[in-house]
Amino acid sequence: MSYAFRSRAPMLAFVFLGFTLTPPLRAIWTLPPDDRATEVTAIDICIEPGQLLVQHAMNANARLRAEFPDGFSLDQNHTPHITLLQRYVKTSQLEQVYQAVEKVLASEQPQNWKLNAFKYDYVAWGNQGLAAIVVEQTDELLRCQSKLIDAVMPFTVSTGTAAAFVTTPQDPEIDQPTIDYVASFVPKATITKYRPHVTIGVASEAYVNQMNAQPFERFSSGPRCVSVFHLGNFGTARTKLKSWNIAP
Repeated sequence: MSYAFRSRAPMLAFVFLGFTLTPPLRAIWTLPPDDRATEVTAIDICIEPGQLLVQHAMNANARLRAEFPDGFSLDQNHTPHITLLQRYVKTSQLEQVYQAVEKVLASEQPQNWKLNAFKYDYVAWGNQGLAAIVVEQTDELLRCQSKLIDAVMPFTVSTGTAAAFVTTPQDPEIDQPTIDYVASFVPKATITKYRPHVTIGVASEAYVNQMNAQPFERFSSGPRCVSVFHLGNFGTARTKLKSWNIAP
């Protein structure tokens, strides 16, 4: 997901398809949404970063959870990621969406992308702060995002409801800011307004302010894969639908 930090607006965290992939991309697998009867699916096309950035995110998440145990953990149900694009798409056309994303990736060189992390930041969310590790905006990420917007446009719908998202008995709610954010991702969180980041969790606003004030040692990581996720509440990457490995 992408957002403007420290705004009062909410931040949302964060098949082999009939043709041969050009190396270094390799399709891994496809998982259908749990309910194909749902007409609209909220998706996140995102980068899953390499281990260095993931480990920093996991460590920061542990700090936030120690302060605010009710916050979410980064785990198999909340995958650390950098959003490129969030959209509502027609569930019946997900295969075409995957094909469109695959073609965009084949036209890029994601194995050469550098994910340069340079600070912590957050936005207010209710009485908490939703925190992230911020990554530098680059020409490569912007170009890829622009191509993805155009590529998935034929399969996009203007809005969705809570039914478009992943819910579980443990996390049954999808709040309205989450629903609205996906609907307005283009144009509100794209191109010049795009702020790449890895969402790391929630805590009190006072605590994330303290965290932000601490020195941050810049570092760089590469992408591990590009994936399409079915979104959950807070824009979390809940269910992986499709993924492409990126060879170094």
